[in-house]
Formats: sequence, structure tokens, C-alpha cells
Amino acid sequence: MLESVPNFSEGRDRATIDAIGEALAASARLLDVHSDVDHNRSVFTLVGSEDQLVAALVGGVAVARERIDLRAHEGAHPRIGAADVVPVVPVVAGDMERAVACARELARRIGQELELPVFVYGELAPGRGPAFFRRGGPAGLQQRLDRGELAPDFGPPRLDERAGGVVVGARRPLVAFNVNLRGATVEVAKEIASVVRERDGGFPGVRALGLDLPRAGVAQVSMNIEDWEAAALHEIVARIDTEAQARGAEVLGSELVGLLPAGAAAAAAGAALRIDGFDASRVLELRLVDTDP
Repeated sequence: MLESVPNFSEGRDRATIDAIGEALAASARLLDVHSDVDHNRSVFTLVGSEDQLVAALVGGVAVARERIDLRAHEGAHPRIGAADVVPVVPVVAGDMERAVACARELARRIGQELELPVFVYGELAPGRGPAFFRRGGPAGLQQRLDRGELAPDFGPPRLDERAGGVVVGARRPLVAFNVNLRGATVEVAKEIASVVRERDGGFPGVRALGLDLPRAGVAQVSMNIEDWEAAALHEIVARIDTEAQARGAEVLGSELVGLLPAGAAAAAAGAALRIDGFDASRVLELRLVDTDP
């Protein structure tokens, strides 16, 4: 099977979140739903065959197109669409070609059947990630389209007035992980994000933003850890803790968005227990999966 982790720009209206979940679950297996009112965003995790995922995701995006109006949307997380980003992820490393083909078919159908502009990223467009399209928000993206700097890969040439556009891609598994800070301003969170993200010389494969979460009453370092083997979770949290204390703040807690690859959990557990040479090969269930015919 393949995995998908679609992100929808709604984290407050339970009826809309449930409707999207029902549409996804009609064709694939829905494993997890994570909603955040400050981000105003919901992240769904589902698995299935190529045909099941495409059918489920087209259905979920159709519901979002009907129910989410970006003109009335506000939230801490950047976005360019009601169905903002829809990645297809190989569960097994050798299945990336299947994930790419599935994502391309999904992009085609969203553009053709739902008449939404679709932009591809990841393995479908190396060097481009969701942040490339989100720069400046929907208005900024439309300006780039108008100037001819960009064009959708599928669908109409302009963003939908209500639903914006959709970013579709295939990528490796990642860890979406947030650390909440007490006693910190959003400026402090942004400073710490710049310390840990790869672009500014931090951990490899880490993308990070500093956000203000007024409803939760905290500042947050929001991260995508795109290579959890190169950047261990416990080391990232330890660095954030050190940087926060140096600025008179403290780590209140951390938050996992979606599901965690077993290997990343095993690595963190081995570090916490201080087991020398511990890695995923020492976990019974993972060894059984690797050797099961």
C-alpha cells in the first residue's frame, strides 16, 4: 500500500473536518486526523492502493472545495488552497515510482474533474517544495501566475476564488513535529526556528517556522523533519530547549502531527535509554516486517 497525508485549511469547523474525513474513508483506510485551531488546519493520514488513494483524495478535495472559503480563512499556518498540500508517500522505500505515478494521476484528476489548478512538487518537480508556492499566500501566487513566472501543471491557469490551488507531490516519509514554548514571543520562536532549520545552517532536512498560537497561549517552533535519520528528534528538541533557556523561555511540550515512522521512534527511544548502537534493526516488529515473505 501507499500512504497519503493531505493537509486541509480547516481546523475549527468540526462538521467540515468530519465531512472531509468521511469522503477520504469512503475509498481508503483513514488512520489518523490531527486538527489545530490556531493553525486552522487538519492533517489526515490514510493508506491504500493507488486506485483507492486517488479515489479517496479526489473525494476529499471535492468536499474541501465546496466547504472551505479561503477568503474568510485565517490561521497561523501558511497556505494557498482549501486542500493545501497532498503528498503521496511510499511506505516501503522501493515504492517511490509507484508513489510518483499515483501522485501524477491524482494531480491530473484534480485539475480535470474538480477544475482546480494543481502544482506539483517533490519527486514530480525536484527542488520545489510546498513553501515555494506558498510564498506570499494565495495573492502572491496569483501575482506570479499573472506575470508568467509560474503556471499550473494541471487544471485552469488561475486560482479558484474560494478554494485556491492544490499542491500535489510524492515524497519520502517525514516527521511533522512541533515544539511549544512558554514565556516566549513569536520573535523568539522565529529565532529558534532559524537556528534548527537546514536553510540557515541547522539540522539537515529540517524545515522550521516560528508561529504564534494565541488560542493556546504559546509560541511554537513548527517543523517538518524530512530526513529523520540525519536529524534525530531528541537532538532537535534538546537544541530547542537550550536556545529557549538562553532567551528566558522554556519548552512546554512537543506535538506530533500525524503518524511517526517506526524507525524514528526507535531511534529516539534508544537515545532516551542510552543504549549504545541502538537502531531500528534492534526492534523485533521491524525485523519481522523486513524478513516476512
